[in-house]
Amino acid sequence: MIALTVILALLAILGAPLFAVIATSAMLGFQRDDTDLMNIALEILSIADLPFLAAIPLFTFAGYLLSESNAPRRLVRLTDALLGWMPGGLALVSLAACAFFTAFTGASGVTIIALGAILYPALKQDGYPDKFNLGLVTSSGSLGLLFAPSLPLILYGVIAEVSIDYLFLAGILPGMLMLVMLSGWSLFVSRSSPKVLQKFSMREFGRAVRETAWEIPLPLVVLGGIYSGFLAVSEAAAITALYVFIVEVLIHREIRFTELPRIIRESMVLVGGILAILGVSLASTNYMISAGVPQDLLASVSGLVSSQTSFLILLLVFLLVLGALIDIFSAIVLVVPLILPIAAAYNVDPVHLGIVFLAAMQLGYMTPPVGLNLFIASYRFEKPIMHVYSATFPFLVILMLSVLVITFWPGLSLFLVPG
Repeated sequence: MIALTVILALLAILGAPLFAVIATSAMLGFQRDDTDLMNIALEILSIADLPFLAAIPLFTFAGYLLSESNAPRRLVRLTDALLGWMPGGLALVSLAACAFFTAFTGASGVTIIALGAILYPALKQDGYPDKFNLGLVTSSGSLGLLFAPSLPLILYGVIAEVSIDYLFLAGILPGMLMLVMLSGWSLFVSRSSPKVLQKFSMREFGRAVRETAWEIPLPLVVLGGIYSGFLAVSEAAAITALYVFIVEVLIHREIRFTELPRIIRESMVLVGGILAILGVSLASTNYMISAGVPQDLLASVSGLVSSQTSFLILLLVFLLVLGALIDIFSAIVLVVPLILPIAAAYNVDPVHLGIVFLAAMQLGYMTPPVGLNLFIASYRFEKPIMHVYSATFPFLVILMLSVLVITFWPGLSLFLVPG
């Protein structure tokens, strides 16, 4: 059995489809316990009963529509008109735009590709150092993962059986902390910028507002509807998808009807992958629970750590390594079922655990030597990977400090959560 486990792990590392690896491990486990393999099919079928299931494809489709339109360019123009007069204004614009865009697409790599083409040359033109520009665009790509309606937040809620509304609320202050800390560093770097600051232009701001008049209500509709309790998450997702479709396809006409089949296909490929992994992971989780794996793991961890603090330190180290090796969706379905009972034993709130999990995992995207965003940025901007490592290091240190604050200050995550 150990040999088979090693083989499956090697196959996953070498790029075998993750759902196939998880399904195989579940089948081997059930077969060893003489359990009917029909249970795997039943567990896969059970995802249809998840109350928030519809939100995943709808938010994904809306994010893909936004990325295919000129919405990113309009968003940058609006934030530049609002903040561009400040010292370091364009850097703040970049951080805000990337956070907003990642929250809706759920994929930091997409943000680097879609917004990088706009922000990177603009920062260079404004006189910012090249290494700073590269590090800023690479690191800010993952900032929006803690803001609604981020797909990783929704998926964590489904796997951990935690209120997604609570997770959306819990991510606000930690996400703002990351933005504020990176903004502070950006202002510090920009103090020596040779750019002559321009005065705030009400005319330019008015033009930018008129240009983005249809996109501005989008976060208000989504966040206001969810946080006020007027809309369920799935209802907000449906309204978001319909609204984005009307704005980008029918009003702005930036996406032709002939392009819709391709966009739908590409977005649903991602959704299909998530749902396939989710279905087989439920079966795998069911087996691990019945086999007592979490209890055995808890017994092993208890021998290494003696307090909540030491557990959280060990968890952070583990998640940083994990985030550099596998994508966040796979990590959620594979690891969350295992660490939830252990975290509960050390009195870690599951909502707070979710925020810590995602904050640490997003750091993994930019952790050398194999952080995914590092390679995306290296390819997108045609820079040597070692140059990207060096450029992102200051941002990595700052985000690491913010993750430490988020981890050991649970009140920050839970302040807005009822009860």
